[in-house]
Amino acid sequence: MKQLSKHLSFANAISCIALFIALGGAAFAATTLGRRAVKTQNLANGAVTTLKLRSGAVTNLKLRNGAVTGAKIAGATIGASQLANGAVRSAALGGSVVTEAKLKGGAVTTEKLANGAVTNSKLSSALSGLLVKSISYATAASSANPEEKPKSVSAQCPTNKQAIGGGARVAGSEVTKVAVTESLPAVNGEGKRAGWTATAAPVGGAEAKPWAVEAFAICAEL
Repeated sequence: MKQLSKHLSFANAISCIALFIALGGAAFAATTLGRRAVKTQNLANGAVTTLKLRSGAVTNLKLRNGAVTGAKIAGATIGASQLANGAVRSAALGGSVVTEAKLKGGAVTTEKLANGAVTNSKLSSALSGLLVKSISYATAASSANPEEKPKSVSAQCPTNKQAIGGGARVAGSEVTKVAVTESLPAVNGEGKRAGWTATAAPVGGAEAKPWAVEAFAICAEL
């Protein structure tokens, strides 16, 4: 002790105390930091890493709008099971994002299509050609003079349409001796079915009562 006291001076004592505080300062500071004492500005860039975050520490409420961008999401990280119903809106999808390959069978039902959503321009030319569009009907009748025989008449379609079907009948009260002898499309000089032609004539003797032949055509845009 006497030998130690010879070397112990005030300067040596202060030096030892300073060294003790320097070595134990970090532990001291860590044990005396209050809750929320460490602010964002006290953290260096990259100080908080994934390994330092406990599970569930970062929730939706802690993310500001636009904080999570596509570049920050790894491929295949978000699957269909992780999306809430209605989470992805049409406005959030870019052009050609949803393709036929990404739609499962039965995903698009009638209830999910707005009125007028499927237009001619969205149909293939092959399918569009098979569809009947803008249907209308045309009718015509011959005279009822019983002396005129046989009788023919044509029901004409509008100029922008063609006949896709038609028919004929005999009109007259208590007429029994007249029958339709011809019922077929009326083809014009361009080879288009411009309407429907019907012909009728007395059979089994003369018909004295007034009668007429009527033709009707089913017209559509082709």
